[in-house]
Amino acid sequence: MPNVPAMRRGSRTRAREPGGGSLVSMTVVTDELTRRYETVDVHRDGAAVKIALNRPQRMNALSNGLSKDLLAALSEVADDDSVRAVLLTGNGRAFSAGADLKEGAEAAVAGELDTSSILTQWYHPIVTTIREMPKPVVTAVNGAAAGAGLSLALAGDLVVAAESAYFTLAFVGIGLVPDGGASLFVPSRVGFARAAEMAMLGEPVTAAKAVDWGLINAAWPDAEFTAKADALLARLAAGPTRSYAGSKRELNHWLYDRMAAHLELEASLQGDLAKSADFIEGVSAFLNKRKPEFGGK
Repeated sequence: MPNVPAMRRGSRTRAREPGGGSLVSMTVVTDELTRRYETVDVHRDGAAVKIALNRPQRMNALSNGLSKDLLAALSEVADDDSVRAVLLTGNGRAFSAGADLKEGAEAAVAGELDTSSILTQWYHPIVTTIREMPKPVVTAVNGAAAGAGLSLALAGDLVVAAESAYFTLAFVGIGLVPDGGASLFVPSRVGFARAAEMAMLGEPVTAAKAVDWGLINAAWPDAEFTAKADALLARLAAGPTRSYAGSKRELNHWLYDRMAAHLELEASLQGDLAKSADFIEGVSAFLNKRKPEFGGK
């Protein structure tokens, strides 16, 4: 992708809630937008890089296009030794609403959505790249992190959020199971009881509760969120990168040594459920904005 001209220092993206209430705006960490993909923006300030999901009109839902752009951006910074810390966030009013159900709606309601291929081609390489890159990754959750969006958020080394943000394993609402690493990342942070609650009930977890549970590291007032996230990124970019990388390897070895096999299990289970009557009903209900009527099949 070609580079684009520099932006003005302090340039902002701002979104509003329906009805006019303001939401968190992410101020770029630098005066330069160094690379723009179709659905991802990359900002750089020295050794610090901020990657912003940029599909705000769809709440940064993970389409194939966004997944492709995100994987390319992450792979580039992972391979660049001059990049010493990365922050991942979302433009607009959400971090990510998860998979873009409308993109695969026709195949889904026909019971023909190939979720296994989507997971293995895009989601698994994305979260694996985040976990394996030898530098710290901060995920700065500026709004909703739902479904695969929650998986993406929890792939980070440090997870911070605006107080208005929330987290939900929304998969159960359409008859699916957590994927994208969520069934690994959630219990490793909060334990079995709370992971089961999130997976089976699918209820939103506020940022404050997420901190209390240990799901995330910090929740900051919306007005302070951008400055604090940028300060954390700058601190990490100026820190002992090899120490961070070593700590990350240790944690990966202890907690995620069987991550590849577990991701395969998620994909297998999801592939079966994507052909189920409950999934077809769940997607139909979602598209028609009604409550699903599951039959347990």
